[in-house]
Amino acid sequence: MSLGSQIAANLPFLRRYARALAGSQTSGDAFVRGMLEAVLSDEALLATVGGGRVALYRAFSTFWASASVSEPLDAGAGLVAGEHEAGAQARLGTITPPARQALLLTTLEDFTAGEAAAILGCTPEDIRQMVADAIADIEREQTTTVLIIEDEPLIAMQLEDLVTSIGHSVSGTAATRSQAREAVAQTMPGLVLADIQLADGSSGLDAVDDILTVGSMPVIFITAYPERLLTGDRPEPTYLVTKPFQEATVRAAISQALFFGSTRPL
Repeated sequence: MSLGSQIAANLPFLRRYARALAGSQTSGDAFVRGMLEAVLSDEALLATVGGGRVALYRAFSTFWASASVSEPLDAGAGLVAGEHEAGAQARLGTITPPARQALLLTTLEDFTAGEAAAILGCTPEDIRQMVADAIADIEREQTTTVLIIEDEPLIAMQLEDLVTSIGHSVSGTAATRSQAREAVAQTMPGLVLADIQLADGSSGLDAVDDILTVGSMPVIFITAYPERLLTGDRPEPTYLVTKPFQEATVRAAISQALFFGSTRPL
């Protein structure tokens, strides 16, 4: 496989990582674009990214470390600018960038501790400690109510148990777009977990669009079809978890979404 093909195959996932790390699609894509421009202008650096996914993320991590010092982080795609961004910036002061990276690499991106250590230039033990510290810091910040849009009962129950186990409450569950509208009419959630293919053939994307017309909250899509969202043809979700999922991945996504998604406990 050519170098260009390797980068292209991993680019949607690197963009997902950058969005979660930076807090918005616009800011995350700017970092990815800057890293690729730096790589293409440096033959020695270009050669290093041919080592696969770990090497590509290592190159991005190096660029992020040098560039993020002066780059502000955005609050998150679809959120109101200003108040939300200020809240995210304040919370960022409590968690170091390496810990945030370690958390995302080992959960959202599913790297092993050893691979994440190679990306960040530390030891696997360092990674495990940073992940534990980051999750604890984020979860102390706030709790909220969660709407679960999922048509598979066992998965919905698993998500309910996960949400309540980390201190949040479930405002409702929905298996269809119409049920989601009804649930929101009764209780406005502070966070939405949504599948994109629902029981009656309706779309979780449409259900989320309905919800966002009446309220503003972070949304995490949990789907077996991530390629339907990671196309670059439309605004992409900041938080996207692939089925079958690990509970640690969902937990990390919830923590990150709440970290960027509100200025106060909900």
